[in-house]
Amino acid sequence: MPRRTLISVVSAARRIAAETPLARTRRARRIDRVLAETYPDAHCELDFSNPLELAVATILSAQTTDVRVNEVTPTLFAKYRTAADYAGADRAELEEILRPTGFYRNKANSLLGLGQALVERHGGELPPRLDDLVELPGIGRKTANVILGNAFDIPALPVDTHVRRLVRRWGLTAETDPVKIEFALAELVPKREWTMFSHRTIWHGRRRCHARRPACGACPLARDCPAYGEGPIDPVAAAKLVKTGPPA
Repeated sequence: MPRRTLISVVSAARRIAAETPLARTRRARRIDRVLAETYPDAHCELDFSNPLELAVATILSAQTTDVRVNEVTPTLFAKYRTAADYAGADRAELEEILRPTGFYRNKANSLLGLGQALVERHGGELPPRLDDLVELPGIGRKTANVILGNAFDIPALPVDTHVRRLVRRWGLTAETDPVKIEFALAELVPKREWTMFSHRTIWHGRRRCHARRPACGACPLARDCPAYGEGPIDPVAAAKLVKTGPPA
């Protein structure tokens, strides 16, 4: 790294380490603006056409990729169109469809339970309320926030592994608990941006800011990231780490 660049990065890291709450808020919003410019097409990468399909797809996404889930759901959604269909599903048939996603028995339990709970408590429809969603089988707070933000257009901050890892790497919070991270981000990011901030952060984590070798030299957030330099800073070497298209 050129000496001038090294000094600039070190100075930025020191500035970030000593920043005030107001400065941190401004930096978080600057990060969001840069991410919006970098990933203008950021969106939920699970395929769905209604709230129930998104809930099912998100449950299936545990311990597997969105790509794998999207390979399975066309068959699943064609066969099971309503909550009542899941409630009355044949377990063996359902498990066979879910098998490629891994942990298919547990996921089948969740879908059967979800269908039954929706029929019994909510007239077969997904409720657009966090407190109601987290009471349903297979739906935790992260999944509930995914549903609210993407199926109901209600601002929500899903904190997945990418969001948790990146916001700590950016020094926006030192919290490790996903709920505490969600609350911390809610104070930094405008409410209208919550859902998209999560999407953009996930896209950045999948495409540039990798856990082991982040593409630091090809990162538009370099000046606002105290972890700059954890990965290759040479632009050519970093560019080779940047992933395009859907994650594998």
